[in-house]
Amino acid sequence: MNVHLTIEGRHGLASQIYRQLRAGILDGRLAPGERLPSTRELATQLGVSRKTTLDVFERLTAEGYLRSRTGEGTFVAATMTRRGNLPTHATALQPADPLWESMPDALPMRQEGVSPQYDFMGGVTEKRLFPFDQWRRCVSHAVRVQARAPAGYRDPAGEPELRLAVSRYLALSRAVVSNWHDVIMTQGAQQALNVLGRVVLRPGDVVAMEDPGYPPARMSFKAAGARVVPVPVDADGIVVSALPADARLIYVTPSHQFPLGMPMSLERRLALLDWAQRRGALIVEDDYDGEFRFEGRPMDSLKSLDHDGVVAYVGTFSKTIFPELRIGYLIPPASLAQALRRAKQTGDWHSCTLTQTALAKFMLDGYFAKHLRRMHKEYAARRAALRRWLDHELSPWLAPLPTSAGIHLVAEIRPNGMKPPDEAAFIARAGAASIGLYGIGGMFAGRPPRAGLLMGYGGLSIEEIDTAMQRLLDTLQGQPALPGAAHLLPNRHTRPGRAAIP
Repeated sequence: MNVHLTIEGRHGLASQIYRQLRAGILDGRLAPGERLPSTRELATQLGVSRKTTLDVFERLTAEGYLRSRTGEGTFVAATMTRRGNLPTHATALQPADPLWESMPDALPMRQEGVSPQYDFMGGVTEKRLFPFDQWRRCVSHAVRVQARAPAGYRDPAGEPELRLAVSRYLALSRAVVSNWHDVIMTQGAQQALNVLGRVVLRPGDVVAMEDPGYPPARMSFKAAGARVVPVPVDADGIVVSALPADARLIYVTPSHQFPLGMPMSLERRLALLDWAQRRGALIVEDDYDGEFRFEGRPMDSLKSLDHDGVVAYVGTFSKTIFPELRIGYLIPPASLAQALRRAKQTGDWHSCTLTQTALAKFMLDGYFAKHLRRMHKEYAARRAALRRWLDHELSPWLAPLPTSAGIHLVAEIRPNGMKPPDEAAFIARAGAASIGLYGIGGMFAGRPPRAGLLMGYGGLSIEEIDTAMQRLLDTLQGQPALPGAAHLLPNRHTRPGRAAIP
């Protein structure tokens, strides 16, 4: 036998012998047809009981690695030839599609093992104020419901109680009127985009996207085989006159443009709806954090203005509860509803029913609305605290863009000195002070990126924001510039200008 077996300790003897013999067969050291010692002989060599080696041989025989011939002994199965004769340079799998190899990270993320003390990552919510006691009762209710229900697969569109709760909530908060049958529950907004892409797009179809825009959406549509065309935005939102004439799908974030923050004007919304209706294009409205509006009257959603069935409305609980929940929703045009249900079914059949049932009770019992009211007030105070720093002490370095909603804002890096602003250098300087900042440069696709920071304030208290901004100010004022970043130091002889939307 061409395998050297070793025994370590006196525990798990059969498992040790099994793993070593199996490995020897798979890598070819024990050739097909090779005779093994008898169980009694092997037990004597290893100093174990015969029952141990007998159990190992029986298991390997049952799994097809060994064959016994009466009166002759035990041999490595001849079927192992296929594994043993593979050349060492053989490639087991074809390489991944080059699209995935070249695709960048979806969004700026903190590096593994690096956890800044003050992290301004976008899209992060405040879990410390979430009513976990009420949520625990809702989860316990869901467990009892699931225990009483017979086992089986559920409706791909989701649990009826949650779809009803979502329909009622959207009618009151976003003026999106729908029957609960119209709602499709998804694994976050990202799955809604994936399903829409699979159903609507064919390879080579054109998708129009805001520029700058939401990278995960861009990646999802590219993965569906589409050609994604960036379309500029201005103070009113996406520039409708710049839309490609052959666009089959238009992705927009009208309530709080991602990442810059301005809402789409009513005039622009109506122009976009008219454009899509005339060309038979689908508009995907991603209302990712439209619940949190701090100035002015809430704008009507595109879906509430849609009388021609051209808008698919996408939302998520990631920004109202917390991202780990992974529950989103989709209200499509009636013409796409059945196909989308089937696409959802082929993807994962249906989302977790336990979480859906718990969230339905959380909403229908009024806990969700109460939590939203509390967080709206809290996020408004945090936004105001951050703006005070950006508008005053930090204004020589940063210029916040106007925004009235959401749980993040964008601040442009001011072009002080002769060199252009250096986003990476600014982020590195903040990181040295344990402040996590994230750039917007990677969110531009069709025009030169602007150096700026996406500053999420959802996960930091007012006290933490104040401490972090004071630390950033001290760093910018007192530390020497990083290599290539001298332009970040303010010019004391110039007065900071006002920020402007592109």
